[in-house]
Amino acid sequence: MTAHTQPTALITGASKGLGRALAAELAARGWRLVVDARDANALGVAAADLPSAIAIPGDVADPAHRAALADAVGDQIELLVNNASDLGPSPLPPLADYPLDALRQVYEVDVLAPLALIQLLLPSLRATRGVIVDISSDAAVEAYAGWGGYGSAKAALDQLSAVLGAEEPDLSVYAIDPGDMRTDMHQAAFPGEDISDRAAPEEVVPAFMRLLDARPASGRHRAADFSPTAGQS
Repeated sequence: MTAHTQPTALITGASKGLGRALAAELAARGWRLVVDARDANALGVAAADLPSAIAIPGDVADPAHRAALADAVGDQIELLVNNASDLGPSPLPPLADYPLDALRQVYEVDVLAPLALIQLLLPSLRATRGVIVDISSDAAVEAYAGWGGYGSAKAALDQLSAVLGAEEPDLSVYAIDPGDMRTDMHQAAFPGEDISDRAAPEEVVPAFMRLLDARPASGRHRAADFSPTAGQS
């Protein structure tokens, strides 16, 4: 296959929120994009603003869909962003009442699907000494009532990221906590509450770009640590 002149990124869950904002910034930087989301209509609207994007609607928990994403990427990829997530039931249930079928779905989307995509794309990522970004949460490390499902899934994703970083020293593997954002998922976690004080996803993207430019050692990071004001008193 002919090598692409543009760097290539695959971003899951790119129809809205952080995924869409990251895709927009990378497109502005000249990246070739492969993007997905479960909502085909929303993905189409988002992709209309991304001239270099290949949009493939589907569920990352579906092996056939993951194979289609890998085919669209081809033999070159510099960046994989595992952003697609399943929050679980809303309102968030306590663990004593958590429906186990719903928890299995959370783990399928938030833990197993990212690893499956990584496994498919590892040969190409190794060839480019690429970057893997797994979107985490402070719920992965803090004990918030109601967050046992999503939080434990993100904790598992954090550990997968950490071990992968140890096993693949030529790659940059990051679990990144973006912080609270004004997104549909965050609203679903707090039904009926006003979340207008949270940052818009577009406000968080510059921190991600600073991290990608800096390429620190593999590990868990907070987007706040890469904000323009990080370290200032």
